[in-house]
Amino acid sequence: MNAYSPITRSSAAASFGAAMPQARVQLAGIRQNSLAQAKLRVLWIVLAFVFVAMMALVRIAFLGGSDRAVAATSLEDALLPDRGEIVDRNGVPLARAFPAYALWFNPEALGEDGSPLVRSPQTVAAELKAIFPDLDETRVSEQLASGKAGYLRRRVLPEEANRVQDIGELALEMPQENDRHYPQGSMAAHILGYVAADGHGRVGMEQVLDEQLSDPASRGIPVALSIDMRVQGALEDELRRGMKLVDAKGGAGIVLDVDTGEVMALASLPEFDPNKIDERGASLMFNRVTNQVYELGSTFKPLSVAAAIDAGVVRDLGAHWDASPVKVGRFAIKDSHYLGASLNVPSTLIHSSNTVTARIADKLGPEKLRQYMMDMGMAERPHIELPAKGFPIWPGDKWPRLRSMTVSFGHGIAVTPLHLASAYATMVNGGVWRPATLHKLKPGEAPEGRRVFKASTSARMNQILRATTIYGTGKNADAPGFRVGGKTGSAEKPGAGGYRRSTLVSTFAAAFPMDRPRYVVIAMLDEPQGTLASSFQRTAAWNAAPIVGRLVPRIGPMLGVRPDNTRDIDISDIKPLIPEANR
Repeated sequence: MNAYSPITRSSAAASFGAAMPQARVQLAGIRQNSLAQAKLRVLWIVLAFVFVAMMALVRIAFLGGSDRAVAATSLEDALLPDRGEIVDRNGVPLARAFPAYALWFNPEALGEDGSPLVRSPQTVAAELKAIFPDLDETRVSEQLASGKAGYLRRRVLPEEANRVQDIGELALEMPQENDRHYPQGSMAAHILGYVAADGHGRVGMEQVLDEQLSDPASRGIPVALSIDMRVQGALEDELRRGMKLVDAKGGAGIVLDVDTGEVMALASLPEFDPNKIDERGASLMFNRVTNQVYELGSTFKPLSVAAAIDAGVVRDLGAHWDASPVKVGRFAIKDSHYLGASLNVPSTLIHSSNTVTARIADKLGPEKLRQYMMDMGMAERPHIELPAKGFPIWPGDKWPRLRSMTVSFGHGIAVTPLHLASAYATMVNGGVWRPATLHKLKPGEAPEGRRVFKASTSARMNQILRATTIYGTGKNADAPGFRVGGKTGSAEKPGAGGYRRSTLVSTFAAAFPMDRPRYVVIAMLDEPQGTLASSFQRTAAWNAAPIVGRLVPRIGPMLGVRPDNTRDIDISDIKPLIPEANR
């Protein structure tokens, strides 16, 4: 019998035919399940994508509506300096932030056990001294020997950092820090101030502008000051030269725009270097222009005469006044030398008579003189942005007769050189007082100010000031072509037991050009000595006036005032009153 009998084959075929539908059903189920799982996975992926997209949209919306977020993600902010830049009125950089290195001693650089240095502290200090000549080798050696961490130096140049690395001491670390750099060195130091280790400004405009210079919203815009660095450099140079010629202990100077109150230059000497604040630098930060008060002597005489003219007390400039000593009780006011039995008003200022000025003030009266001085800001701290401003030594609310007389020629009242500059600007600009400012003003931004003198009074005083420079004590300040007018002042400094005859404050207060005054210049020397350069004289005519005479030709063209020998203020109506003009 054949193993593959029809019966057997038909049975197998029947079994196979029955199994086929079942297999197809199972396969279809598997496919359905797989498709469902795939769809579910795709759904989850889509949902995840949508979620991420929604989060991104929410983040974008947050960033769009938040200033803080914009600041955090702004490329512009990332490029902003750590502290804003200060520039002069022409855009010359005065203070800017830049990355620098510091020299830090880390005694744990080699671990806690053993010496932090490979070589002796003395050897390492000597090698550092070779890199930094101004380094205090003894102090550094002691700090290294003590094992106390700390700065050895705050400002290190890249080439100096490389030399420090060559020493090979791991304990000498060079962290990179943001530093404040003053490209002009010590120039305008008393205006600028400096930035301390805590990142905040000290003393000058760095302190005044601290918040603005640090604010991310404003630190990207340079702050323009009113000063002109060309004028500043010339002022410091001539003031320094004048100090050396007469061995003065200090000097102060200012150049002021008479119409706006803008300070074009301001100098207090000796100066300090804001790039390197040490013990000596800290001792020189006192500002003689804005914070130190002085009795400024005869520079007050034109102010007193202007008040008398303005009030109508002096109507006739040609009238003669008694020039003999003025006796008030047991006191007597005298001139330094005999000037004649009587003097008219122009001659009073040309020859600087104490006695006639005192008599004019006496006729004006204490109350009126006091009010004029108050209107010129003499009874309050000087108006300027700098934080250090000295309060005047003011005679009080009620002036006795004698005090009024002495104030008229600059004794018994002490003010800053800035007070004097603002008062002279008032006297020569048409009679309007304005506060001084270190901010560069745009056209039309000058404050309205307050009227002190009539315009006619100002015009008359401009004539007299010019005549004083041509014929009087201010001859050494006259600069050909620049029409300088001004007045000398030499005052004894007060001390224990009274005034010290051997110590003077010498000042020249000037304006130019007098046919249209634009700038006031103050030059002051503290305790000048009689030297060969000053013909052994200590008075302002011989030491302060020459400073102005040298300075004005230097700064005039910088300020738009060119020399012109063909023009001058017209003094023809007062010339007949001046004997020196008719010889």
